[in-house]
Amino acid sequence: MMKGNRVAITGVGETPFLRKGEEGVLKMMARASLSAIADAGLKPSDIDGYICNRYAGHGSDEVAHAISAGEKRFCAIADSAGGTATTGQALQMAQMAIEAGLARHVLVPYAIRSTKPGGVYGVHAREPQKAGIEMPVGFFGQPTYFASMANRYAHEYGMTEEEQAAVPMTYRAWAALTPSAQRREPMDLDAYRRSPMIATPLRAADCCLTTDGGGAYVVSAAEEARDMPHPVVSVRGMGLGFTNWPQGVLFTQTPCTFAFPGEASARRAYEMAGCDAKDLDLAQVYDGFTISALVQTEMLGLCGKGEASRFYAAGHARPGGRMPVNTSGGHMSGGYVPGMNLIIEAVRQLRGQEGERQVADARLCAVAGLGGNSHSTTILARD
Repeated sequence: MMKGNRVAITGVGETPFLRKGEEGVLKMMARASLSAIADAGLKPSDIDGYICNRYAGHGSDEVAHAISAGEKRFCAIADSAGGTATTGQALQMAQMAIEAGLARHVLVPYAIRSTKPGGVYGVHAREPQKAGIEMPVGFFGQPTYFASMANRYAHEYGMTEEEQAAVPMTYRAWAALTPSAQRREPMDLDAYRRSPMIATPLRAADCCLTTDGGGAYVVSAAEEARDMPHPVVSVRGMGLGFTNWPQGVLFTQTPCTFAFPGEASARRAYEMAGCDAKDLDLAQVYDGFTISALVQTEMLGLCGKGEASRFYAAGHARPGGRMPVNTSGGHMSGGYVPGMNLIIEAVRQLRGQEGERQVADARLCAVAGLGGNSHSTTILARD
């Protein structure tokens, strides 16, 4: 089993989160990378390891060239989807590389251009099972899939419209305190109800944003991080969970569509970190949709199974609540750079420098990343 507190996230950076930007993915990756490197007090020549993401479409050679980096000693590709890759798998590989002596400072860059032709669903349209079975009958597009999950969840556990609305309203309350958030205008229940229905019961407010943006972070040995500019934010625990369901049949053939492997990833992360949910000060949860946030909130152990909608409706995750969640607005109000902006926000909160939205005395944060057929849980700690 991997050991905790061996590596730290020493630098973070991001581009603006825009509804429609003009820059390509590689340029956003490079800009975010340079920002993260500078934040770590390093130069591009100090970066000798890279973990890139297969869904970004650009490898380490292109990134290294774009940032005028020095000698590359290690590189790898995170193969899982969505937030699993950015918040868990990439960190796992970075720690292995550093502990093996293959690299000193590992860069993890990512960017997405949701407004490109085909948008975020283009990759799914290329999956043969979806193209052959789902699309001809109109069962296609993530809002449709997650709406079916929300309906089943409500049938099994009960969930009122007001309780469902509490999730995007909570994240919007945090976004209102975050200058870089993409959507900051107030959202009360009336505003939620004015949001267009996309796939019953999910309104536009229940869906992640359309974002063009990038983010990156630098991973270094924890001991080395003590001599770097910021308070040490170490990786105390990591856990990954996978199923054997390919993405092409994930939303139609599984016995329970919202049975993500998040309980397994959380259990492994807590075991590695030597803590459990009651020790957390805050959490960042992959909120592609309201229902996915609800289910993962339960999988992290922030509340019991079937209780998440009441947890949010009671205000526990809001500013001033007992368990703040998605303190920059998450993917539904902050920006949708899958998983990346969640882990960046976790690092910034643990550094203790976030002003009006700072969670008091934040020392331990869980980050949940969803990839559909995979899931990651990462426990970050301020030393």
